[in-house]
Amino acid sequence: MILIVLLVLLSSCVAVAAEGPVPRTVPALWADIDPTSEPLKIKVVREWQEDGLVLRYVTYRVGTFKGQAARVAAFYAFPEGAHKLPGLIHLHGGGQRAFLQEVKYYARRGYACLSINWGGREMENARAGDPNTDWGAVDPTQKNVPGYFNLKPGPLYLDSVESPRNNNWYLLTLASRRGLTFLEQQPEVDPQKLGVYGHSMGGNLTLYVAGTDRRVKASSPSVGGQGFRTVPFALLPEQRRRNINGDLELFRSTLGFQSYAPHVHAPLLWLSATNDFHQVMDDTFRTAKLIPHENIRYSFATHLNHRFTPPFAVTRPLWFDEHLKGTFRFPATPRSKLALDTEDHVARIEVRPDLSKPVDHVHILYSIDPHPMARFWRTAPARRQGGNTWIAYLPVLSTEQPLFTFANVHYKLSKPVAVKAGLPAKTFALTSVLQTATPGDLQKHEILATDKPSDSIDDFSRGFQDWYLLSADNPHHWQYWTRKINDPKWQGQPGEQLVFDVKTEKVNQLVVVINENFFRSYRGRQRELVAVVDLPGGGRWQRVSLLAGQFQVPGEKTRLANWSQVDLLGWRAYHGDRQAKVIGSTRWVGTRPQFRNLRWEQPDKENER
Repeated sequence: MILIVLLVLLSSCVAVAAEGPVPRTVPALWADIDPTSEPLKIKVVREWQEDGLVLRYVTYRVGTFKGQAARVAAFYAFPEGAHKLPGLIHLHGGGQRAFLQEVKYYARRGYACLSINWGGREMENARAGDPNTDWGAVDPTQKNVPGYFNLKPGPLYLDSVESPRNNNWYLLTLASRRGLTFLEQQPEVDPQKLGVYGHSMGGNLTLYVAGTDRRVKASSPSVGGQGFRTVPFALLPEQRRRNINGDLELFRSTLGFQSYAPHVHAPLLWLSATNDFHQVMDDTFRTAKLIPHENIRYSFATHLNHRFTPPFAVTRPLWFDEHLKGTFRFPATPRSKLALDTEDHVARIEVRPDLSKPVDHVHILYSIDPHPMARFWRTAPARRQGGNTWIAYLPVLSTEQPLFTFANVHYKLSKPVAVKAGLPAKTFALTSVLQTATPGDLQKHEILATDKPSDSIDDFSRGFQDWYLLSADNPHHWQYWTRKINDPKWQGQPGEQLVFDVKTEKVNQLVVVINENFFRSYRGRQRELVAVVDLPGGGRWQRVSLLAGQFQVPGEKTRLANWSQVDLLGWRAYHGDRQAKVIGSTRWVGTRPQFRNLRWEQPDKENER
């Protein structure tokens, strides 16, 4: 058995020299850690009042590592004169920092909120000489990116041999748990009502904290915290997953989120997006099966990556309202069943929402793409049957591809609820469990390939339902994107041209963007190519036709050869590359364009008109 000198334990003493085996399980890794025993030595850098809130810029001690003290900075806020408030700790994402917006938002909702600056970036509104996060002899920030996937010893790490304590996540989890200690020691906080949430890398930290600290009574990771990141996709083995510097099995058993899930005892809401690059939808549900309770909800924003719309974003504050305040009640996760034994040999999904709150609508989606980040989610028309069941048929082009399906159930809110970004939410959305059928499943149940390819990509009779919109209300920076043309049903064929009608009031340039191999490195290099269309304005419909070869990589001579590896289509007012060169204009004139009849055509059809 390998023995090591453990230079740091956050226990009754700040720095402890102790010998013991390298921990190989989550309980062993955290067995000797007591995040409450050492004084926090809190320092208030600054305090001020704002709109009935008390705000503080603080620092507190994490511990002593390799003989040097480590402290983190944070923002803390609560309503003036409040007592026995539920407390929340916010964990920012990669490249970000502690957010005043976060603590203000939740303080206005009746919480005491602490946002810790684990990454060490300069604090908002910092003044000369203000103290910031200082990790001392170690560095778990993004200045040391390899440390998130490392077990080996080194000058920035704790142990002298290969160990999970040499990983950044270990130190960041310690700092976050010390943040819970900060909260429970504040006179305005009820220590029995503590919650944790975070986005992206902060979502990762959320699950680490929820899986190690019983003081957590509610948790909500977003776009992070799902397990099996180092495990190849069963239905997409060519996609490479994350490599580890060290013993892969040791990493999985001590730092893999799937190893923390069995230790999560607090209610958990996973907030994410269907195409997130950081929180894979399929692996999220796989991880959730390991959590030893059923008080879990999911809210996956359709077509998006690493962001949400208000009906999804609002679920997080409502989740904390339920579990820390008792002022809201979530319906159960929508029940769903993928039926393959059907009389017509067409797969269908049956969805049964909890009707304890009024249902606004049920959105059923399905895909045949094994790649979770790049797949296009088709909308399957749903019909209500028998009062509490919605049914949708899922026709496929081939049984050589898998089938994925789920539903988003949108519930009405009694009144609009403010979210941090965007308009107040009038509904909130809960996601059913993802259902999957392999090609073997489809063939075993004799599912028939009844679907057919279509040259009509989108007639916009359902608006932008099959698209995701970025900055849609901004007059100059709007972007409209769809993955629809990577679905074989709507994929362009050799020689075809992309055709659509567009109408604008004023003279402008429209930038059409094509993205190849988006997250599909196994197919080739990811490339973004653009074509610029001159729009005459005048409020009349203009026909636009583009061949593949008219799309070019900005600043290069490289052109698009064909449509076979296209994953994304976007319409934008302008395109800016890394050299800050702009194609199009950052000052769109007049109202945003209108579109209709996006389709594929053979070039000779243009001349026949």
